[in-house]
Amino acid sequence: MSFSDSESSSHGGGASEYKCFRQFSRDRLLHEMLGSTRTENSKSWKVLIMDKVTVKVMSHSCKMADITDQEISLVEDLFRRREPLPSMDVIYYIQPSKENVVMFLSDMSGREPLYRKAFVFFSSPIPKELINHIKKDTSVLPRIGALREMNLEYFPIDNQAFVTDQDKALEELFGNVDNSKRIEKCLDIMATRIATVFASMKELPSVRYRASKAVDESEASPRDLFPKKLAGAVWNIISKYKSSIPNFPQKETCDLLILDRSVDQIAPVIHEWTYDAMCHDLLEMDGNKYIHEVPSKTGGDPERKEVLLEDNDPVWLEIRHTHIADASERLSDKFSTFQSKNKAAQLQQSARDGNELSTRDLQKMVQALPQYTEQMEKISLHVEIAGKINRIIREKGLRDLGQLEQDLVFGDAGAKDVINYLRTNQDASSENKLRLLMIYASIYPEKFEGDKASKLMQLAKLSQEDMKVVNNMKMLKGSSESKKTTGSFSLKFNNAKTKQAARKDREGEEEETWQLFRFFPLMEELIENLNKGLLPKNEYSCMNGPGPTPDSVSQRRTQSTSETATPSTNPHSIRSRRTANWGRARHSDDGYSSDSILRGESTDYKKLGRRIFVFMIGGATRSELRVCYKMTTKLKREVILGTTSIQEPPQYLTKLKLLSEKELSVDGLKL
Repeated sequence: MSFSDSESSSHGGGASEYKCFRQFSRDRLLHEMLGSTRTENSKSWKVLIMDKVTVKVMSHSCKMADITDQEISLVEDLFRRREPLPSMDVIYYIQPSKENVVMFLSDMSGREPLYRKAFVFFSSPIPKELINHIKKDTSVLPRIGALREMNLEYFPIDNQAFVTDQDKALEELFGNVDNSKRIEKCLDIMATRIATVFASMKELPSVRYRASKAVDESEASPRDLFPKKLAGAVWNIISKYKSSIPNFPQKETCDLLILDRSVDQIAPVIHEWTYDAMCHDLLEMDGNKYIHEVPSKTGGDPERKEVLLEDNDPVWLEIRHTHIADASERLSDKFSTFQSKNKAAQLQQSARDGNELSTRDLQKMVQALPQYTEQMEKISLHVEIAGKINRIIREKGLRDLGQLEQDLVFGDAGAKDVINYLRTNQDASSENKLRLLMIYASIYPEKFEGDKASKLMQLAKLSQEDMKVVNNMKMLKGSSESKKTTGSFSLKFNNAKTKQAARKDREGEEEETWQLFRFFPLMEELIENLNKGLLPKNEYSCMNGPGPTPDSVSQRRTQSTSETATPSTNPHSIRSRRTANWGRARHSDDGYSSDSILRGESTDYKKLGRRIFVFMIGGATRSELRVCYKMTTKLKREVILGTTSIQEPPQYLTKLKLLSEKELSVDGLKL
């Protein structure tokens, strides 16, 4: 029996192989955990038992076929009644909780255990008292083949993103219910799961966090200190890895920046015009599941088919981060090119034109049909989705609304434009009017003082219940007395004027940017400043000493030409103004398109500098995920997004409304 984290390493500690982020969890689960149990003394086929959390961790990283390939014949739930299989070995992949340990001991103790030998892997560090509890059962000890901390309890949702699977974190931390135990538990789970990312990757981060906005931190509101508390909890766990995990680095190997949703309240509600964001914002999707109708094979009514929009779909990978107009044009070109080049398509078209097909032609068509059908289905699926999105954009008048949203953000529109839109678009949906007012409130908070908010509510024909969402934005803000900052990253409702951010024009992007693609989350600017060593120390404190300077970073990457920041002169602009057009050449290689990103992903990872991790408390957005891909290509550093959950705009509005509720429940509460 052994009790340790696995000694294998894929990065850090002299590792020779540099893997992309998502590969770590898959390799560790399949090879380091399941594969390590395949010994001479162990029976070949085994049972795998998991709890409700670890089964989700596994499903985010591996497919059932992958698990079966590791000689797993049966996957079971820890808390369900199970049939005794005394001739088989078992693998437990479970959280280190008292309930789980008790269940494991009940399975393996006594004269007739359920299984022959147990290999036990814990998803996070196990308390000593639970280890002692296991050791006390002398009937179980001889039946344990391995007892290890896997330290893998995060959920990879993308090649460059993970979640801690805390969908209610925003309500639990920023809500109206004062429950210190609930808040402490939420942050503890968050910290544990974040720390296991670094344990898995053998990375020691330099931990930075958004500091309290209060001049005197002792007077800061509890909400204002969440990033600091989380940073401290994460560092406390990771610092123990230095002595408990073999070959764990002793010096910082990467950067971690911890933020909360208050740094940018516009990103979750503004219409993001990429294909990925539009799919999740405008279509009724369940996570990455999209349901559409396909012709029945029997000739009856159309059948409903469920598909997953994920990384194993090459079409999705190519267009997901492109502008919806660009994606539509690319799909049209792909469809035409495919039909003109594919043999089966050509022969089918020839048959439609009345030409006779020879036996050889029919044979070629049959041979090409399986591949033709699969490729055609994927392209047709995305053509259908893009068509549906474009139809919704037209029907809801989203281009005009999107233009106003971006003009507000960039200081090109003001109160008159908002009032004019509300007057002339009475039939706009409540959700879209609400999202517009939330952007307006973020930039012009003084327009919501006194009875001004009521007048706007009446003009927009919104209910008091709807306006709770706008009012609850205050609950995310920090302390009322703020430090003097260099950038206006916070939302202040209590001041007559909004502090302005000094923003810079992004040279080289002006003529390539699509109309309605001007918006960028503030996370983009923060990542760039972190990379250059320019994050203000009074706003972004470091938990464990100084991080890399621009000079030290340049030793591992080509230093890009520094850009000079230009202060904004617009009275209410919190983003820079940039020239935009609707139709840049869709084949241009701007370095940030999906084509460029995919080329960047295929490059040698050894050429990338130290990783950057950004964790967003309270949920991150699709636009922030896009930024991580963009910055990876631009900075030559893999940028990984972590968050409690991915926020889609409709769900985010519901969550904000819940902040003022006395009881946290989403039942029956919809916008």
